[in-house]
Amino acid sequence: MDFKNTIADILGSDAIKKEEIASSLAPTPSIDKGDVCLPCFRFAKSLHKSPQAIAGELKEKIDASAHPLIGKTAVEGGYLNIFLNRSEAVKEMMSAFRTNGGVTKPKPKNGKTVCIDYSSVNIAKPFHIGHLLTTVIGGSLYRIFNYLGYNAVGINHLGDWGTQFGKMIVAYLKWGDDADIEKRGVRALLDLYVRFHAEAEKDESLEAEGRAWFKKIEDGDSRALEIFNKFKEITLKEVKRVYDRLGVKFDSYAGESFYNDKMQPVIDELKAKNLLTESEGAMVVDLEKYGMPPCLILKSDGATLYATRDLAAAIYRKQHYDFYKNLYVVAYQQNLHFKQIFKVLELMGKTWAADCVHVPFGMVSLEGQGALSTRKGNVVFLDDVLNEAVEKAAKIIEGKNPELHDKEKIASDVGIGAVIFGALCSGRIKDLVFSFDKALSFDGETAPYLQYTHARCRSVISRAGVSEGNIDYGVLTDDDSFTLVRLLSSFDDVVGDAAARYEPSIVSRYLLDIAAVFNRFYLNCRIIGEKPDVMYTRLLLTQYVAEALKEGLKLLLINAPDRM
Repeated sequence: MDFKNTIADILGSDAIKKEEIASSLAPTPSIDKGDVCLPCFRFAKSLHKSPQAIAGELKEKIDASAHPLIGKTAVEGGYLNIFLNRSEAVKEMMSAFRTNGGVTKPKPKNGKTVCIDYSSVNIAKPFHIGHLLTTVIGGSLYRIFNYLGYNAVGINHLGDWGTQFGKMIVAYLKWGDDADIEKRGVRALLDLYVRFHAEAEKDESLEAEGRAWFKKIEDGDSRALEIFNKFKEITLKEVKRVYDRLGVKFDSYAGESFYNDKMQPVIDELKAKNLLTESEGAMVVDLEKYGMPPCLILKSDGATLYATRDLAAAIYRKQHYDFYKNLYVVAYQQNLHFKQIFKVLELMGKTWAADCVHVPFGMVSLEGQGALSTRKGNVVFLDDVLNEAVEKAAKIIEGKNPELHDKEKIASDVGIGAVIFGALCSGRIKDLVFSFDKALSFDGETAPYLQYTHARCRSVISRAGVSEGNIDYGVLTDDDSFTLVRLLSSFDDVVGDAAARYEPSIVSRYLLDIAAVFNRFYLNCRIIGEKPDVMYTRLLLTQYVAEALKEGLKLLLINAPDRM
């Protein structure tokens, strides 16, 4: 039931448009304040009245409507609080769930494409804990936009270009062991990378050798490309295995090297539009009047940079995908970089530059670990973190339910889910210090808590063994039941809000709210053993809770086992 539109239809006028009211309506902070509230502060300036006076006038209007859905209203400060007629509201909402086949239902395709650039690992470098946030935020947004009917395109903009690959070839030729690389993969390549930098501190000539080998890659030297492609193959094989464990999907692995032949047209266009200026031998776009340092396009030796490639990539994506939105899930340290890129695109006359969005996030570290450094070899492999989480989950399950069927699969779902949820339960811009003990707790704001609540729902349904009956809507008008039904009715609104704000944690918080209210409902409202109609009605609500938890967790890349 869409309460917002119903209330907006009643309150809308020439002075305050229905759309404004619908977008302003929000759940009340507590059930004793009502079910929906309308903050009237935004209307004060245009109506030349105090928010409290506006709330009072709207109260009179909604009371006069005598709509069966609305029970009573109250003005508190500048807020109009609206109490719904619970029996009518429950009937509307539960009927809507039954008509729609449940609480959750992916939307029909809307014809709009959303490109999402995330994870973007570096070739020949480890997939470490620092990649966790970009990978799971981007992966979750990919599922969220697909659920809402968009065509999401997951792009892994591989770091597969630069002098470091010349250095890696030097290290491989001097100290590489094919058998070791075959056995240990990227970990062996990391050791070579670390050794190169240690040796280069003693022998500066190694840096020149590295640059020379990268020049060979640029020139298409067959031996250089053979070794470089070998590094790429090893890396992709390893990271794809980790992506499979996380449930993360990509539609494109077009990395930096893909844009080698696409940069010159961008440079030519910048020149033709008189946007390039010389600065100490380099070519830049002057952004001083926009409060930013110049955007470096070509170095003094003519070499291209990240900015050159990102401009080419954005233009290619618009031409190839005709995106509605083009998202970059990249750490907040790159805020300035993306502001520059988007401004340059705007100056080039790309009206779609406004559809390019940087989705920043904080830093991630493991509890008890210092700063990470690939050059020094101080990294924590993400695969190791997942393995440890699964092992710890297996021990917890063994202690709680040693007879559980399919323990290994469930331990994997719980352990990996704990790592993912630990990254997605707070606002993405916050720095994350990951703790195994906190993430794997079955109490509090964790994935195991949500998974256990889902399993509890399934257990109740299974034990009841009831599949048919009559609904008694009056059974669901108590505080816990009604709050639960109201929460479930907002599933699509919450997912839409998460997409609009590029913030998967909105879904996380919502699921935690559902779980908390369901567990109160479970304690306060007996299900099995009640009268047939009461039991059936509460079982149906339990089924909808299970569905919302399962599908909501799915949007967060997390599996929900039926038993735990």
